[in-house]
Amino acid sequence: MVRNDLVMEIPWDVEATLLSRPNRFLGIVELDPSTFPSSNFTSSSGFIQEKVHIHDPGRLEDLLFPGNRLLLRKATNPKRKTGWDVIAAKADDGWILINSAFHRKIAEWAIANKVCSCFENVLEVIPEQKFGDSRLDFLLKKSDTELWVEVKGCTLIDGSTATFPDAPTTRGKRHVGELKKALESGSEALIMFIVLRKNASCFKANASIDPDFAETFKDAVNAGVQVCPLVFSYEGRELFYMGKVPLCTEEYNSI
Repeated sequence: MVRNDLVMEIPWDVEATLLSRPNRFLGIVELDPSTFPSSNFTSSSGFIQEKVHIHDPGRLEDLLFPGNRLLLRKATNPKRKTGWDVIAAKADDGWILINSAFHRKIAEWAIANKVCSCFENVLEVIPEQKFGDSRLDFLLKKSDTELWVEVKGCTLIDGSTATFPDAPTTRGKRHVGELKKALESGSEALIMFIVLRKNASCFKANASIDPDFAETFKDAVNAGVQVCPLVFSYEGRELFYMGKVPLCTEEYNSI
């Protein structure tokens, strides 16, 4: 990968330390009062504790663990129960964007910039369209066909292998199955993985976490569903596109 294209700016307001994650969407963090002078309450250590919103349903066990550093953005809605949004978490390879609210804009950038060859000659981009029992992320209209696109965020890496999911996902399995049905109906179909680990060199489905998803993914790819794993790097306040990586194994008939 040699590209280093600016995708968007994603600013943050304060750095914090994660104390706990009571549920998948809620975190308790500790702030240094010298960096943020007002809060709801103070811990016995003298540091400020705040509730933060985690906008990602994954386990993120390698990123959201007690003691790890986070980047937060102040929420603009004063009526919210959580005053902050988690933007990124620290890892050995830098800051990792873990806020899935940005995935749609990232995918729209990828489509508009035609980073995958199947995005050529697109006449219309229609988000959130129903197909079968699911609502897929995009329907792309072309002059001679249509392309159904589902987008998944990937933050888990094993060595240099990016892998999805990091938790069992019945919904993800259903989406991949719908893409295969779209292909069988005469449309094109593609699953885009937004890989947020810049050291990734290839992608594979995570059979150890969700063997059902992995098997459905394999069947869909071998049937002709296209896969576009795109690597992005979050450099503190800016997100860059690094390039496309292949599937890791040779068990697929096509990619």
